[in-house]
Amino acid sequence: MNADDFPTPDADVESVDPETLKDHIDAGEDVTLLDARMQSDYEEWRIDGENVTSINVPYFEFLEDEIDDDVLEQIPDDREVTVLCAKGGASEFVAGTLADRGYDVNHLEDGMNGWASIYEAVEVERYDGAGTLLQYQRPSSGCLGYLLYDDGEAAIIDPLRAFTDRYLGDADELGVDLQYALDTHIHADHISGVRDLDAEGVEGVIPEAAVDRGVTYAAEQSSASPASQARQDADELTTAADGDTFEVGDATIEAVYTPGHTTGMTSYLVGDSLLATGDGLFVESVARPDLEEGDDGAPDAARMLYESLQERILTLPDDTLIGGAHFSDAAEPAEDGTYTAPIGELVEEMDALTMDEDEFVDLILSDMPPRPANYEEIIATNLGQNAVDDEEAFTLELGPNNCAASQDSLAGD
Repeated sequence: MNADDFPTPDADVESVDPETLKDHIDAGEDVTLLDARMQSDYEEWRIDGENVTSINVPYFEFLEDEIDDDVLEQIPDDREVTVLCAKGGASEFVAGTLADRGYDVNHLEDGMNGWASIYEAVEVERYDGAGTLLQYQRPSSGCLGYLLYDDGEAAIIDPLRAFTDRYLGDADELGVDLQYALDTHIHADHISGVRDLDAEGVEGVIPEAAVDRGVTYAAEQSSASPASQARQDADELTTAADGDTFEVGDATIEAVYTPGHTTGMTSYLVGDSLLATGDGLFVESVARPDLEEGDDGAPDAARMLYESLQERILTLPDDTLIGGAHFSDAAEPAEDGTYTAPIGELVEEMDALTMDEDEFVDLILSDMPPRPANYEEIIATNLGQNAVDDEEAFTLELGPNNCAASQDSLAGD
């Protein structure tokens, strides 16, 4: 049913906006949610937390005039309950139906779509390079991005298409000119914002090594020329080869080729202080190696990832911060609220980083989660082979990212 098809209950029902709900959860308040989506949607992706009680009763259970007692018995009557659905229509109906029966309820404005619209910027306080570094966080999917700004200039790493206007607006508020939009790789869990930002006058950058996957909007370079000269024409993005640098005020962003998760994976060393690793290394896990070549290619990709970790990442100073493109429910934020950690700390806490190659490969192939929803269509879109409008792009990337090698944290093991 569409939202407009649900009858209007007699009771007035208040709505709660997604940001307020998240504030309650972050503050440690006990929150009870009644998720009225279908069970399959609920099991794939839901709002969770240590202080969150989540109940799944699909909306159709409330369509009859006489609701079964066993349905109502699942819903607490001694506390406030927030009802949610996909877009907000069914939840308003269900909440009103329950309010008619005396329950203390409200409903989540815009449903899970509203939850997916939350995007927060948190300063990386331990960053000690030139300028200021912010980490963008999308709690619904665990997507992370990075905004570096200094002396009137800025760059964004791993931007999301859904938040193109947000980046431009933030740059305006900060009084800086957004110079670069850089992707670490061809993402499989969200639609990249690099091309949309490029269309707005920001120089879009993708890894040179990713082009031969079938990218339609960049040309592979014949030599490792400076990144500023790698742009071919107005319809093609800049390509970044290993060692290329991008200047942002007095700060430098250096491309560091780190294949494994994909053959084109390229990290960016920001101000010699933080390595934006894309999906190569997270604060709680390492990358999964099967999203480009599937199960057959995963062992070779895992060995490539091992080499990248040991020779390109872990050789950096121990105090270099690691900041991935994602975090999972198993990740623990740092004191500043960002999902970042020093290399030395990760080596101490994550046995996978000190294993020999065969042990490492066996470990990361042993417990990979389900692949991201719609990942093949998302990859095709990010390659430029598939065109989708903004609404379809937003819908494609709803759900968890599942880009790590394990559903559980490998840190502290």
